[in-house]
Amino acid sequence: MREASLNFLKTLVNTPSPVGHETRGQRVWLDYAKQFADETFSDAYGNCVAVLNKGGGPRIMLAAHADEIAMAVNYIDDNGFIYVRKMGGIDAAITKAQRIVIHTRGGAVKGVVGNVAPHLMKLEGEPKAPKIHDLFIDIGVSSRKEAEKLVRVGDPITLADEFDILRGDLAVARAFDNRIGTFAVAETLRLLKESKVKLNAEVCAVSNVQEEVGLLGARQIAYSLQPDIALVVDVTHATDYPTVSKAQHGDIKIGKGPALTHGGCNHPEVVKRLEELAAAKKIPLQHEAMSASSGTDTDVIFWTRGGIASALISLPNRYMHSPVEVVSLKDLELIPQLMAAFVQSVKKDEAFKVKI
Repeated sequence: MREASLNFLKTLVNTPSPVGHETRGQRVWLDYAKQFADETFSDAYGNCVAVLNKGGGPRIMLAAHADEIAMAVNYIDDNGFIYVRKMGGIDAAITKAQRIVIHTRGGAVKGVVGNVAPHLMKLEGEPKAPKIHDLFIDIGVSSRKEAEKLVRVGDPITLADEFDILRGDLAVARAFDNRIGTFAVAETLRLLKESKVKLNAEVCAVSNVQEEVGLLGARQIAYSLQPDIALVVDVTHATDYPTVSKAQHGDIKIGKGPALTHGGCNHPEVVKRLEELAAAKKIPLQHEAMSASSGTDTDVIFWTRGGIASALISLPNRYMHSPVEVVSLKDLELIPQLMAAFVQSVKKDEAFKVKI
């Protein structure tokens, strides 16, 4: 991967962006994307947009969500221990015994999620998985008064794990879901800006907020931008490790390229174009089926204002919603290449419609 791009990815992933509190990560994204845009802007809730070839047509939105799953301070007991509320799909069982950071108005406060030693636990039968309200955080104080000088109810909390190379092109971090998506749309903008190919379409690269709690930012920005076409980037479950049922969850491997989703919100003509371009560019693709929903922003973008021709491109991700998400950087690099090729292929004022 290009050094400047890798440094951007590392900074983006390591910058806390808890759902509903994405500002710091959005600033990192905007500072990078503005180099390749005609203009940038943000809206009331922090959805960020970088526009290239303003005034072209059709308008293509390249979208991904900026937020990561997190917790929030919910209650402080008399001894200064902090109890939490989840924001998004936090798994309480794997959050125990983790180092965390509480993001306060006064700055970062370090802490640990407490874990009772097995020697002290008297259990009958098998231990039960903890619920989120069972977790408690120790910030090294001895009273509620001390704790309240440092934190307050509502402060967001993220895990302390950061980006690292596991081996070769495999990288590990918390919250690749979905900073890899916002990375990909910014990199697409860079490829288009640096290319000598004249664009017909207007391109709106979007880093949207609050996906993890209801696909909320995507609803806002799709409504206000009114794109004609949308390509959405997110992660998908790699199923190439023990205990995962391929019969139930499909056969998706790390290192075998991005995945295209078929059905539902995925417009067949947009998907067909992506497949044709991938074949021409020798970009390997994997394939997924969906039933009622994709579980991504595509679900709410495609029906906005009567229908936006949309498609979902996903990066295989092992151990999603954990501190040790693993992805292939080679797979990731292919996504901007595919999206750039799509944008360049679009004819002036071209419309994608289902053939009847």
